[in-house]
Amino acid sequence: MLKIIEKIHTKWLTIVLSFILFPALSYAWSGKVVNVADGDTITVRPENGPQIKVRLYGIDCPEKAQPYGQKARDFTASMVAGKFVDVEVKATDRYKRTVGLVSINGVNLNESIVKNGYAWVYRQYCKESFCMDWSKLESVARQQNNGMWADPHIIPPWDWRHSGGKKQVSGASYSGKTGNDQTQQNDAAGVYHGNVNSHKFHRLGCKHYNCKNCTATFGSKEDAVAAGYSPCGICRP
Repeated sequence: MLKIIEKIHTKWLTIVLSFILFPALSYAWSGKVVNVADGDTITVRPENGPQIKVRLYGIDCPEKAQPYGQKARDFTASMVAGKFVDVEVKATDRYKRTVGLVSINGVNLNESIVKNGYAWVYRQYCKESFCMDWSKLESVARQQNNGMWADPHIIPPWDWRHSGGKKQVSGASYSGKTGNDQTQQNDAAGVYHGNVNSHKFHRLGCKHYNCKNCTATFGSKEDAVAAGYSPCGICRP
């Protein structure tokens, strides 16, 4: 009996110490999706416990007020609404939401949203090794005009949020603008494209703007330069 008690005590002591010494380690649980707020935020009710709001790790979908925001939400809902999912917890964000990887029947939801063109890889926060694979999927989705990439002027949600939701751009917004006016329009819209191979970035109107490898998006020239890109010698952004 004493040996059994010692084994149980050792097991639980190991578990407790693992959380104390390695708090960043992920863990997983399962539950039913009871709400889809937007493309990258869902609410899941575990089998035994209160419902939990989950922010999908490593991706950022258009806000619902943006073009394709509702379609991103609809895509996510089509995959998981009312269904049981597995949640691998990665962190807790500043809004006290669980940040995690969500899968259904072995299919990774986060990755599927990127693959189908309804999310950017959130490079600022996506630091796992698989994030590079997701970036490649994003590039393919962009090249194939999947989902939101059918709109060449789609604005990254972090730029949209930073502007207070005021940024909204269409192709017509740029007609007749050249020189400094064009530069100001580009800075306002966050539409600089960077070539991931040459590490040159281009402004809207440049013949290389939508090149095959121009899959990086920047909100300003400063952002592009900070990321290690240099201005195109042709369009001189």
